[in-house]
Amino acid sequence: MGHANYDLSVQPTVLTVPGLGGSGPAHWQTLWERSRPDTSRIELGMWDRPHRNSWVTKIDQAVASARAPVILVGHSLGCIAVAWWASMSPQPYGWPVAGALLVAPADVDRAGVAAELAPFAPCPKAPLPFPSIVVASTDDPWVTIDRAHSLAVDWGSHFIDYGAHGHINAASGLGQWPEGMELLDRVIAAAGGPHGEVRTPGDARAILSRRAGGDRRPHA
Repeated sequence: MGHANYDLSVQPTVLTVPGLGGSGPAHWQTLWERSRPDTSRIELGMWDRPHRNSWVTKIDQAVASARAPVILVGHSLGCIAVAWWASMSPQPYGWPVAGALLVAPADVDRAGVAAELAPFAPCPKAPLPFPSIVVASTDDPWVTIDRAHSLAVDWGSHFIDYGAHGHINAASGLGQWPEGMELLDRVIAAAGGPHGEVRTPGDARAILSRRAGGDRRPHA
């Protein structure tokens, strides 16, 4: 792949990708943006009437203009937008996007899906070209736990069943969500080694699968 000029020893740029309606002031994504100097939001626009290709273009522009490596942090429909970006903007494994934390992915393929989500169907099934974690809740109204697990398998992501926490958003009462921060740190650790090397997919998976505070029930 020719990673000789890639330097993953530098601090990654963390870019949040909110879902439908954006993330409000009490959402953990917003709180991370305010508290972490390495974190900022991709302003996707059209938050209430999202357009798939426009969102993918905004992600592409943000990744291109950021200092690599980049870690994407998606929530809900933002997770699906990340998958579409990876499908439409191929990259070498681990660069410039070095990893992703994908939380509560919305199910855009289910019957009766909201009109705002339908343009993002069908959800891409291709493995993501970077290490990733998918986190889902057992009582999320936007996706069943089994469907979320299926998405994680398609994307080659490590899956975490987070228990009953709704849509894992502001209404879930998570505040700054310190357990999510731990998972973000795990993604960052899986992305690059101490000497700037891109980790192999196998090494990355081993790091992502380490049990920690954010894990609840293991999945295969």
